[in-house]
Amino acid sequence: MKLTVIIPVYNEAATLREIIRRVQDTGLVTEILCIDDGSTDDSRSILSELVGQGGVRVIFHERNQGKGAAVRTGIRAATGDYILIQDADLEYDPRDYKNLIKPVEEGLAEVVFGSRFLGAPRRPILFWNMVANKILTLVTNILYNNILTDMETGYKLFMRELVVDMPLHAHGFDFEPEFTAKILKRKARIYEVPISFTPRDYTEGKKIKAKDGFIALWTLIKYRFVD
Repeated sequence: MKLTVIIPVYNEAATLREIIRRVQDTGLVTEILCIDDGSTDDSRSILSELVGQGGVRVIFHERNQGKGAAVRTGIRAATGDYILIQDADLEYDPRDYKNLIKPVEEGLAEVVFGSRFLGAPRRPILFWNMVANKILTLVTNILYNNILTDMETGYKLFMRELVVDMPLHAHGFDFEPEFTAKILKRKARIYEVPISFTPRDYTEGKKIKAKDGFIALWTLIKYRFVD
């Protein structure tokens, strides 16, 4: 398997070197594609230093456009047969890559979601974020007749050929519901596996806000009827 890991980056200088090291240490990744989304801290200089080391490629956005825009840039530039999205903030642990890859290698899935709600270790904070995630996942299952446990997960692994011609429009955190809606509408074979999760709180730099939940809800409803 030729695997590209896309890392959207926006002002993550504090964790950037560490997350890239952890991805490299898995020994499973062909390409680490970092998309700097207009960072104003030292992220850009760190990435410039790391280009070419251990499979690292870098694309710079001149201005901040949002996570979805960064991921879409990464999808267009990826060379791997499979793509995995990795946040730069250390909330998700690359040691879970083996679990994510296994259903694909066994021919069970074309898309794998890493679920934070299937019993793996996690840091127990941010109750209302969890409630919002569960509500959005429930709405997803009602609208698209599925039984996902974690629609909003940041860990999504998928075949590149599934999305290369898929119309994706998200600029921000609405990438997760848009991608999920369109994958479900296309009847792709999806598998969920448990992953560990160590969320940041807002004092530690967490970026997602309450308004993003309402945007996600509208996105799920909209793409039920349009593409």
